[in-house]
Amino acid sequence: MIVDLPDTTISKLSKKLVTLREDGGAVALGRVLTLVIVSQYGEEEEAIEAANEASREHPMRVLVLSQIPADSAEAARIDAQIRVGGDAGASEVIILRAYGDAASNEESLVNGLLLPDAPVVAWWPIEAPADVVNTAIGHIAQRRITDASEHEDPHAALLDLSRSYAPGDTDFAWTRLTLWRAQLAAVLDQPPYEPVTGVTVAGAADSASTVLLAAWLQMQLQVPVVQELTPRGSGDTGIHGVRLTRASGDIVLERPHDTIAKLTQPNQPTHELSLPRRNLRDCLAEELRRLDPDPLYGEVITKGVRQLKVESGTGEGTTQ
Repeated sequence: MIVDLPDTTISKLSKKLVTLREDGGAVALGRVLTLVIVSQYGEEEEAIEAANEASREHPMRVLVLSQIPADSAEAARIDAQIRVGGDAGASEVIILRAYGDAASNEESLVNGLLLPDAPVVAWWPIEAPADVVNTAIGHIAQRRITDASEHEDPHAALLDLSRSYAPGDTDFAWTRLTLWRAQLAAVLDQPPYEPVTGVTVAGAADSASTVLLAAWLQMQLQVPVVQELTPRGSGDTGIHGVRLTRASGDIVLERPHDTIAKLTQPNQPTHELSLPRRNLRDCLAEELRRLDPDPLYGEVITKGVRQLKVESGTGEGTTQ
């Protein structure tokens, strides 16, 4: 069910939610958190779809702040839309479009719609501010999710995240590494238990995930990491592979296709492993499983990235 409420107020919107629950039998008692999505006008649907799918694992209320272009000449007002039932997965979706002076205080827009005594997670699926914790929405959230790959220059975005990091921050460029990190850790947990003497990480020049993977490996293995980056505009995206050098030979994990990776080790047959590119739903669902700070991400973004001396450049958004 979709209900449009043009030129409304937060008070009227809250009352309408209560009416819909009473009339339709939908209840908010099972909701475990409030997810606030900060997006651009006209670009909300992909994020809403991902939230709807993730809500089947994490029932929640979804508040979408659809940012209107600053040069809009519309009179001050709030237009809202409520989605429940089949149009909202296992969540309630509330879309807010504030015009003029009504958009000047984002915190006041959402405060009256937050679930009581429930955690607040903020997500910027678009290019996020350089210091999200000190934004109106970031200030009220326990967790703040950004995506460096959405920036024109993902490497510069990582450096901004490194400077402004606060406990509770995370980035989808890091979340996309979960499967890579698990596979590499599993390989190194097998004999022979030799030290790694060299690491090479290959990926696209504008892949934030490639940088974070290199930073993580350098911190964990305490060896310099070489990055082999393909030129921008070549059509390649994301991480291509990792080479770990040991005395007995090289371990190579490479992904020539979007879903299958090849693992090559000395004196062993080549193995094919499932290593799919992660979509928004997978990344969001994983981040919602833990609402406490991620100290490992904090170390990688604040120390590891700086140690790599990442150079800024211009590129399009990328995948993991």
